Amino acid sequence: MADDLITLVTTDHRELQRLFEMMKTDKSSRPLALPLAVAMLEAHSEAEEDRVYPAVAREAGEKAGAEHAAEEHHEAESLGKHLLELDWESEEFDQALQEWIDAVEHHMEEEENEILPALSEAVGTERLRELGREFATRRAKALAGQPLKAAGGAGGGGGGTEGETRAELYEKARELGVEGRSTMNKEELAEQVAKAEDAGNG
Repeated sequence: MADDLITLVTTDHRELQRLFEMMKTDKSSRPLALPLAVAMLEAHSEAEEDRVYPAVAREAGEKAGAEHAAEEHHEAESLGKHLLELDWESEEFDQALQEWIDAVEHHMEEEENEILPALSEAVGTERLRELGREFATRRAKALAGQPLKAAGGAGGGGGGTEGETRAELYEKARELGVEGRSTMNKEELAEQVAKAEDAGNG
């Protein structure tokens, strides 16, 4: 069953590990492999936070696990972006690369040993396939850099959150102290940020 969520997520993990290994053993691969790995991790994380973690929190009752995993994503993303600014032949890069790899691999391990099995146990095969399709679509859009349309269509909430990415909305929600933000998808974050901003202006 190649289109179920667990297969898709673990396939991404193995591909990232392949890129990590390549960067460690062959420095000349870094200028190409690094931006690819950073973009891939970002799209993977965004798709998980938007589609997978809300299901983990609600359907598998693993709210704390989903929130912890989302926090790890944000840490890994900032480590990856920092690497893009360094000289890829420097010793500083080697150390930062290892730190990034350790953070991402720790996260993958937790996800594969705790989060995904909990979700798998809580939902049926059909739901895993449905989540897999949602994850793949969302990841593809993130990789293509397409602006995402709100799922609510024309009736979507107003406010200034229209063209923002989930990561930007998450940052705003964090600053505004929105509870449970880690397990919300993009539309829910936009709604809660707009509410919090309205409350602040009132």
